[in-house]
Amino acid sequence: MPDLQNASPTTAAAAAVRATKVYGHGEAAVVALDEVSVELPAGRFTAVMGPSGSGKSTLLHCLAGLDRLSSGTVLVDGVDLGSLSDKALTLLRRERIGFVFQGFNLVPTLSARENIALPLTLGGRRPDPAWLGEVVGTVGLGDRLGHRPSELSGGQQQRVAVARALVTRPALVFADEPTGNLDTRAGNEILGFLRRAVDELGQTVVVVTHDPVAAGYADRALFLADGRIVDAVDDPTPERVLDHLRSLEVAR
Repeated sequence: MPDLQNASPTTAAAAAVRATKVYGHGEAAVVALDEVSVELPAGRFTAVMGPSGSGKSTLLHCLAGLDRLSSGTVLVDGVDLGSLSDKALTLLRRERIGFVFQGFNLVPTLSARENIALPLTLGGRRPDPAWLGEVVGTVGLGDRLGHRPSELSGGQQQRVAVARALVTRPALVFADEPTGNLDTRAGNEILGFLRRAVDELGQTVVVVTHDPVAAGYADRALFLADGRIVDAVDDPTPERVLDHLRSLEVAR
């Protein structure tokens, strides 16, 4: 793993340098991230794994600009998130970051098409028809665009969420346990769509997951324990990932 302690990581889609996040104060303080340094290469699929409470979701939220660090640096597409005002950070998240939530987070009164286009609508922009068609085709929603979330299955709702994350052509797409509420078949479909987003659309995808099968779709798996990155596996398989997770549990 590259040493980023003194680096200026401008070639990565995102990077963290000595990223530290502490919740609470004094004796009640909890260190969720402990000087994490990592690069996320552009055009790759990275899985972030670790035991419950290891800091993986906190890392994802800080990388995505949803939470601010206590100290250290996060860069997205070369921009230091800590240097941005709240307004500028909101704009960057809207235009350069896509986020897929476990709970879908769709607007119930909007159609699938309107939910997909929402980040653009909020920014006063219209979807590029060619790109929208490519995204919709990638996630397989062509015949469901007029339906509201209540008329869609869980897997279809998550497809909408993935398409919404892709529609702005973001520098990065983050997904926090995107298959956690889905059955195995729907979950594998979503992971396949994210894999296609990397291979066919050139996106950069970072997924937090507890599932070794999900990590098997990635180009690289990072393993966290106690707020630190303790291992990384290139070209992970479910079997290799499971072995690493078991070793982390035994070491706790």
